[in-house]
Amino acid sequence: MSLEVQIHQRLGSAALDVAFDAPPGITVLFGRSGAGKTSVINAVAGLSRIDEGRIAIEGEVLEDSATGVWLPPHKRGLGYIFQEARLFPHLTVRQNLRYGRWFSRRGPQEAQVVEMLGIGPLLGRRPGALSGGERQRVAIGRALMAGPKLLLADEPLASLDDPRKAEIFPYFEALRDEMAVPVLYVSHAASEVARLATTVVVIEDGRVLRQGPAAEVLADPGVTPVGVRAAGAVLEARLVAQHADGLSELEANGLRLLLPRVDRAEGAAMRVRIEAQDVMLSLEEPQGISALNCWPAVVREVRVGSGPGALVQLDAGGNQVLARVTRRSVQALDLRAGMAIWAVLKAVSVARM
Repeated sequence: MSLEVQIHQRLGSAALDVAFDAPPGITVLFGRSGAGKTSVINAVAGLSRIDEGRIAIEGEVLEDSATGVWLPPHKRGLGYIFQEARLFPHLTVRQNLRYGRWFSRRGPQEAQVVEMLGIGPLLGRRPGALSGGERQRVAIGRALMAGPKLLLADEPLASLDDPRKAEIFPYFEALRDEMAVPVLYVSHAASEVARLATTVVVIEDGRVLRQGPAAEVLADPGVTPVGVRAAGAVLEARLVAQHADGLSELEANGLRLLLPRVDRAEGAAMRVRIEAQDVMLSLEEPQGISALNCWPAVVREVRVGSGPGALVQLDAGGNQVLARVTRRSVQALDLRAGMAIWAVLKAVSVARM
């Protein structure tokens, strides 16, 4: 299921001018607050009409200014998950789920949704008796029960604390990997994008700055929509060993990585986000240091900012990695594209999320 979006729209004194295609998986609209992300998702939902453009899902036109086609929200066959769960407070969890079924008979079976989201013990409760994470799980379930062609999620984790976010992440991963429900997801949090996104569409000031596979976009030193402090790369890795000293060994395209214990079975696939600020650089192979991850790499690009910092893009065994260093370090090491270097990462630097 693919989504085609072309939008030209006036938003007061600002303008929205975006065009992108969203392939299957989770497509994340990534950028700062106010960049235009929610305006895009609301236009796809039919909650606002565009001035010019076209929106289509798998060839079915939802809106086209050239032909005058415009389907109202209830005829678009989409599910919408908001920042707050917006459950009906007077209905039980089971009744909230079944409300979603009223809009379509082609959705998954209730038992399947309940099992996937782990909400069986909650079915008789009302929303007021649920935690924030539980309410959001029920909201996901209600949207799924309608059998949507596409699921829209507008910063669905923004109102949750870190433990509740950690609770919800696996369910969006299950949507992506097991149920194959395409999702258009809005976020300004780099950690969410790194963990969930199949495709990233970076939006800045109402325009698409960059789009493509998550690993490529997040490793681009020229794309830092929420600031260089949040810059970081994503590695697709596989757990190869659990060591007796509490460390887990991962392998990413031949690159070995040691982390504090990851509670997964050997052979499990996972993503690892490495923040640029946690990567150090050395001209020679480090000796006699405590850091356990030292990788030979090649400098691909050096992007010097307007302040004292710089981002260095590295190729470490076919993996794209970012390092955030000072301009002074760039000069002292004479960093330039094509040179061989060593990247150093402490095992405890990689966040568990």
